[in-house]
Amino acid sequence: MTPRVFLRLLKQHALWFILIPVLTAGSVYYFTKNEPRVYKSQATIYTGLASGYSLLSDQQAGFIDHSAAAFENLLTTLNSKETLRQIGVDLLTRHLPLEKPDGKILSLPAFQELHQAIPESLRLSLVKNADEATLHARIDSLSRSSSDNPVQYLLLKSSAYCSIATIGKKLKATRRSPSDMLDLEYESNDPAVAQQTLSNAIAILNKRYTTLKTAETNSVVNYYEDKAKESKKKLDEAENKLRSFSVEHKLLNFEEESKNVAASRELFSGDYNKELMTNKAVKASMDALNKRMGQQGALLLANGDLKAKQNDLSDAQSQLVNAQAYGQPQNVITRLQTRVDQASEALKTTARTYTAAESSPEAIPQRTLLNEWLEKVIDFEESSARLEVYKSRMGEYQTKTEEYSPLESELRQLNRDLTLAEKDYLASVQYLNQAVTHRQDISVDGALTILDPPNFPYDAQSKRWLFIALGFGIGLFIAMLLTAIRFWIDRRISSPEQAETLIGRPVAAVFPTVRKFSIDSKAGRTALSMFEQLCNAINFEIVKTTATKPYPPVITLFSVRSKQGKTWVANSLGRMYAEAGQQVAYCYPRLTDEQQKVEQEGITFFPYTRRSDLMNVTEIDYLFDEQTKFDASQFDRIILEIPGLISNPIPVYLINQSTVSILVTDVNSIWARTERKLLEMYLKIATHTVVTVLNRVDTSYLDAPSKADVQQRPIQPEHSIEVQRTLRSLENQRTLQYGKLA
Repeated sequence: MTPRVFLRLLKQHALWFILIPVLTAGSVYYFTKNEPRVYKSQATIYTGLASGYSLLSDQQAGFIDHSAAAFENLLTTLNSKETLRQIGVDLLTRHLPLEKPDGKILSLPAFQELHQAIPESLRLSLVKNADEATLHARIDSLSRSSSDNPVQYLLLKSSAYCSIATIGKKLKATRRSPSDMLDLEYESNDPAVAQQTLSNAIAILNKRYTTLKTAETNSVVNYYEDKAKESKKKLDEAENKLRSFSVEHKLLNFEEESKNVAASRELFSGDYNKELMTNKAVKASMDALNKRMGQQGALLLANGDLKAKQNDLSDAQSQLVNAQAYGQPQNVITRLQTRVDQASEALKTTARTYTAAESSPEAIPQRTLLNEWLEKVIDFEESSARLEVYKSRMGEYQTKTEEYSPLESELRQLNRDLTLAEKDYLASVQYLNQAVTHRQDISVDGALTILDPPNFPYDAQSKRWLFIALGFGIGLFIAMLLTAIRFWIDRRISSPEQAETLIGRPVAAVFPTVRKFSIDSKAGRTALSMFEQLCNAINFEIVKTTATKPYPPVITLFSVRSKQGKTWVANSLGRMYAEAGQQVAYCYPRLTDEQQKVEQEGITFFPYTRRSDLMNVTEIDYLFDEQTKFDASQFDRIILEIPGLISNPIPVYLINQSTVSILVTDVNSIWARTERKLLEMYLKIATHTVVTVLNRVDTSYLDAPSKADVQQRPIQPEHSIEVQRTLRSLENQRTLQYGKLA
C-alpha cells in the first residue's frame, strides 16, 4: 500500500476515525466515573550489586559485571510467594490489634474489610496476651496451617489489601539503569497501607536476600571444610608413610646418601687397588729379604713367639684401620695407635733376640737386614689390615647399593603422594578461605541500603484521563483495523495500480470526475490530456490495421458491468474527432423510445434497440430498423457502444469487425472471478488491440498538465470561439447523458 492509497483510505473512512475513538473514549469516561482513589508510595534502595566495594574487590583481577543476574535474583526474591506472604503477615500483625480506624495505620474502608474477613472471636484470641512477636508467630502459623482458616484465606485466596495476589500485582520494582539503585512503588486505596506495605517489603527483602546468600555460602564453606579435613588426613598419612620409610631404612636424605655411597664406593675402590699394589710390593720385598737372610730368616719365620707377636701387630693394625675408616673418636684412635706401636716394638725385640749373626753372606750387617725385614713385615701387616678393611667396606657399599636400588622407586612414589596430598590440601584451604571471606563479605555488606524511605502519600492519583486516552487510542486502532480489513477483503478497484493488478492489463488512460470542462479545473485539464492520449493510441491501431480492416474503422466501447462511463467517454472521444474535422457515427443502445437519430456538430448519434440476438448480428447496419438509415461510407469514424457484458450477449461478429476496443471500467467497481472470465471471453474473440480506460479516478492519482500546456493545444483560430462554445454545450450534454445512459 502506497502512502497515497493510505491517505485516500483515511479520507474515505474519516467518519470512522472520528466516531469510533470518540465512542470508546466516552465509554471509558462513563464507566470510570466511580473510579476509586489511588495512593502511591515510592522508595529507592541502594543495592551495591554492580559497583559496590566489598572484601573481595581487591582480589578480583578485572571487573566482572554480574549485576544483571544479581538484579534478577533480587527481583525474583521480592516477587516470590513467600516474600509476599510474609509482607501480608506483617500487615496483619500491625492491623489486627487496632480497635478503631487510624488514618496513619489503617483507614475506615480497609478496617471494615479486615473485620469482615476475620471473625471478632478469632481476632481477640490472636491478640490476647500477645506482644508483636507472639502475634506474628500466631498469624504465621495459621497462614501455614494445612487446614482452612480465615487468616489463610485472607492471605492466600482473597483479593484483600494484604493478600499475596493484591500485593504481587501492585508491588513494582524497577532498576534505575545503569546504576545500583532500585526504585520501588506500591499503589493502594489506603495511603497508610501503601507506605507500610512498601516498608515491610524492603525489610523482608533485605532479610530474605541476605539469608539466602548466607545459606548459599554456608553450604560452600561446609563443603570446603570437609574437603580440607579430608585433604589434611591424606597429607598426614603421606607424611607418616615417608617418616616410617626413613626410620625403617635409617635415611636422612636419600638423594644425598645415595650420592655419598656411590662416591665413597668409587673412592674406596681406588684406594683398595692402590693398597693391593702396595701389599704385593711389600710382600715381594719381604720375600727378598728372607732369601738374603738365609737360614736365619727361615728360623725367624718358624718361631712361634715371633708369629704371636706378628699376629698381635696384625690385630692392632686391623683395629686401628677400622677405627680410622669408621670415624671412631680421637681417643680410641690414639689408644689403638699406641697399641700398634707397642706391638711393633715387641715384634722388633723378639726378632732381635733370635738373631745371632752379625752379617749376611753378602757382607751386609745382619742387624740392618733384620731391621729392614721387620719394617717390611710391619708394613705388610698394616697393608693387609687395610686391605681387609677395604674389602669389608666395599662389601658394605655393595650391600647398601643393592638395598638403595629398590628403595629409590618406593621413595619417589611416597614423595609424589606427599606432594599431591600437599597441593590438594593447600588448594582446599585456599578455596575455604575464599568461601569464608565471601560469607563474611555478605555478612558485612549484604544488607540493602535505603536511600529514600517509603513516603506517606497524601495526594491521590487518578488514572481516569489515562484510561480515556487509552480508550481513544484503542478506538483509533479499531477504526484502522476495520479500514484495513475492508481494504483487504474489498475486491473493488480503487487505484490505477490496483486496476492493472486485478484486470491483468495496462491502463492506457485514467479520467477523473469532471464537473466542468475548463482549463482552470485540474480535472478538466487532466481529462483533456487523457483524451488526447487515448486518441493517439486509437490512431496508432487504425494505422496498423488499415490493410486488414474495412474503412471506416470501428471503435468499440464495452464494459463488463453497466454504468461504467462508456457514454461519457464515447461522447468526449467523438467530440475530439469532430474537432479534428472528421465525421463520426456514434452507435449506442437505446434506453427510451424518445431517443432517435440526431446529428450535432459533426457527430451523428445512432441509438439502436437492445436485441436478444445481438450475438448473431454480423453488420452494424443490422442493428437499426428500416426507418434509420445507416451508411457507414459517409463517416470517417464509427464509435460503437455495446451493453454491459454481464447482462447481455456478446456481439461476436461485430467485435471481430472492430479496429480497436476500449474497455471502460469505473473506480469502486467490483472486479472478481465473473469479470475476469467475461473479459477472457471477449479477448478470445477480439483479434485486435483492447485498450483499458479507468474512469472516475481520484485526482490524487493523476498528474494534471499545467494551464500553459493546455493553452498550447493546437486549434483553428477562426473556430476558437465556436470550439469553446461547443465544449460548453458538449459538457452540458454529457452531464445529462451520463446520468441517463451510463
